Amino acid sequence: MVVASCGTDNQSKGNMKFRILGSTGINVSEIGIGCGGFEDMTQEQARKYMDVAIDSSINYIDIYDANPVVRGNIGYALRGRRDKMNIQGHIGAYWNGGQYERTRDVEKCKKGFEELLTLLETDHIEVGMMHIVDDVAEWNQIVGSPYLDYVHQLKAEGKIKHIGVSSHNAAAALAAAKSGEVEVIMFSLNPAFDRVNTGANVWDPNTFEHLLPGIDPVRVELYDYCAQHRIAIVVMKVYGGGGRLLDAERSPLKVALTPDQCLSYALSKPCVAVALSGTQNVEQLVENLHYLNATDQEKDFNSALSGQTSQNNASGECTYCNHCSPCAAGIEIDKINELLDQAEKYKEVPQELKDKYLALEHHASECTECGACESRCPFDVPIRQRMKEAVRVFGK
Repeated sequence: MVVASCGTDNQSKGNMKFRILGSTGINVSEIGIGCGGFEDMTQEQARKYMDVAIDSSINYIDIYDANPVVRGNIGYALRGRRDKMNIQGHIGAYWNGGQYERTRDVEKCKKGFEELLTLLETDHIEVGMMHIVDDVAEWNQIVGSPYLDYVHQLKAEGKIKHIGVSSHNAAAALAAAKSGEVEVIMFSLNPAFDRVNTGANVWDPNTFEHLLPGIDPVRVELYDYCAQHRIAIVVMKVYGGGGRLLDAERSPLKVALTPDQCLSYALSKPCVAVALSGTQNVEQLVENLHYLNATDQEKDFNSALSGQTSQNNASGECTYCNHCSPCAAGIEIDKINELLDQAEKYKEVPQELKDKYLALEHHASECTECGACESRCPFDVPIRQRMKEAVRVFGK
């Protein structure tokens, strides 16, 4: 599937596929790596881990951790091959006397960022992330602040090539996207988090007692806006944080998904450029890279989620909200669904409904089955199936 908004590229190396990182123009592997496991590795283990990653054509890494051990291990692992990896680092992640601190203090940010470059043995990173903005009020405070001035300065000096923000809150991420300040958003995206209200505590198990019947509307708006404005989303928490979605007992969805299914879910969103594979060692990385050779059946997350969806009263019925738009073929999906719903009330379709359908500029028969509409639908409507039904009912 070619995604026009965030630019899925047709290029591939081996079985790895590449996408354009939003408006940055950077060609990135659709699977990237996080830095979580590097703290517990020796330098030689880190080097071997990076060997596997680079040999598998992974070329994107996020480094959120301020721990000098983590940064130093990654720097050593990349020594002599810095050009093989696009680095996403965080501005405002600070190591303060042996403890992590999230800060907007410019002097601390400067010290932390310069240490990052030194330990990575580089003079720049590709994406500079404003570190964890999880509240709209906090984003509003950042706008026009000395902290944002410093981020702009880093870009002007070439120490960061592009500006991003990391967030777990869709409203805050959307505010950042609409500000025009960011080209990349690191966001927690998975089938569990997508079904809770924006702002809810996703680390509280009670949050998941009553999941939404579809994707939270604010998340839908965020994904749509990013796709339409070429703002790339880099996905964190692909497996729900700590691999919760991979374990039925721990999963908020009460069903175990596979790494293939979780990656497939994230990468099905047109706004997504990279899904970060959070792994602790080479063995886990290799297991997750099975996705590159997985069959369509192995990647199918819908079948695994169907039971959970019904348990949470997801109707799968179109509400004509138009969140599925834009359609690459120009089809007015909401209008066709509305006419189809009306037609299904009759044993014989009234000519008036047929005329209204035929008067539409584009018809269901033009559907390319790309699936982009379904990835944006907050109510899990099987749109591709509905388009086939419309062709049967209306004959075009």
